[in-house]
Amino acid sequence: MPTRSTVIPVVIKADGKEITVDVLPGSSVQTALDTAGITLDALDKVNPSAGTAIGDVTLITVTRVREEFETREIVIPFEHQTVRNEALPEGQTMLIQPGENGQRQDTYRRVYEDDLQTSETLFKSQIIKEARPEIVMIGVRAPFSSVSIQGHIVYLSSGNIWMMEGATGNRRLVVTTADTDGHVLSLSANGKWVLFTRKIKDSEPNIINSLWLARTDANTETLINLHVNNVIQAAGFIPGKDVTFTYSTVEARTAAPGWQSNNDLQLLRIDEGGQIIGGKELVPVNSGGVFGWWGTRYVWSQDGERLAYARPDSIGLVDTDNGEMTELMRITPLQTRGDWAWVPAIGWSPDHRTIFFTNHNQDPAASTPEQSQRFNISALVPRQGLALEIIPETGMFAYPVPSPWLDEANYFVAYLQAAFPDQSETSRTHLMIMDRDGSNRRQVFPPEGSQPMEPQQIIWSPPAEDNIPQRVAFLYQGNIWFVDPFSGTSQQITGDGLVSMLAWR
Repeated sequence: MPTRSTVIPVVIKADGKEITVDVLPGSSVQTALDTAGITLDALDKVNPSAGTAIGDVTLITVTRVREEFETREIVIPFEHQTVRNEALPEGQTMLIQPGENGQRQDTYRRVYEDDLQTSETLFKSQIIKEARPEIVMIGVRAPFSSVSIQGHIVYLSSGNIWMMEGATGNRRLVVTTADTDGHVLSLSANGKWVLFTRKIKDSEPNIINSLWLARTDANTETLINLHVNNVIQAAGFIPGKDVTFTYSTVEARTAAPGWQSNNDLQLLRIDEGGQIIGGKELVPVNSGGVFGWWGTRYVWSQDGERLAYARPDSIGLVDTDNGEMTELMRITPLQTRGDWAWVPAIGWSPDHRTIFFTNHNQDPAASTPEQSQRFNISALVPRQGLALEIIPETGMFAYPVPSPWLDEANYFVAYLQAAFPDQSETSRTHLMIMDRDGSNRRQVFPPEGSQPMEPQQIIWSPPAEDNIPQRVAFLYQGNIWFVDPFSGTSQQITGDGLVSMLAWR
């Protein structure tokens, strides 16, 4: 039995009391606590630590520690944004998006030692609802003369969609959601419907965007959710068919570029009220060939009767009855060394006999054919299986686009010529016009000494009518411009620098 001389008396301070216990020399602090019947919770502190051997220690202090969590609802004030627009009279304002406060939930952790608060820290912060900015449009004076146009023009500006009808000065808003994403913008042949995509909030991680219709001739904004998600490219109304359109889908991915293409093509038909009345799958989900994760380009002929496709490694035709894809020509896929893939641009001639396309040439100086930086515009006649180089060294973003018929036998082809063809991935471009056989090539924009254009899909106006000439439309420094393909005379149409996409039917 231990005697009084062989034990060590230890005083323990805990829970507002002092307890004295006797322990053998060499015992641990934990042994003393156990002897006293004192239990430590997970956060409690003991000084000295529980594993310390007792020698000359005669005082052990236990500090009771607890934590509490408090949740606070925080209001996130909405921002005020203004957008300049020439379609409104100078000085007039229009609220195009009311502001909405957001909500954030902050969780704080409080620590108490012996019932006295010693700290308070932010433990977690979660956005419950994003703030929605208030957007007010302010009219500015348009310095550019209004010109007559055939058909209708729709364009994207600050996430909204505007329409021009009859003249470029006659503009009105048709979509005011401020959330269009620019992946799709297509106009029906009669100008009554706009097909477009809207962004999806971050709360839907597997949905990138959604496909919508807007009625352009209604007195109030009329939007129709088609309940189709993840449409990145290859969507639009079929030429000449007012109520039929096609689209292709992707699967959302966390890795760049943010999707994996399905390379499919779906068709939907709507009634006069915008309700879906029929549809079918034209092309089933498929791998899309080399670099097929990026996607397939589908282009209808100008009469809406024939369908061509372009992939990073081939171009061909699609049988719309059975979905069979017939390869017409192999393309050397470009090794971009990035999170994107180059897909040849294709365009149908108005007689539907020829496909103009951007081809990838081999370069003996390149390490591999896939690394070549040489591109040309070629013409392919599907019935003959014949391809002919038309314009050499154009750069990869040439986007050849044949015009409608100019007369009974002639049409032009618009295309982009890279300022630096051997560096065309980053090069700006010049707008060129040529005859159907590649002759009579000339630069029509920009004027000498001006900065070249960003690569883009050039758009032809509808055929000339009632003394309204044929034009080419494009974007330059965020504004819409027209150019006369015959004279090369150009005209700026908008001036606020906010336009990001347009369509003309």
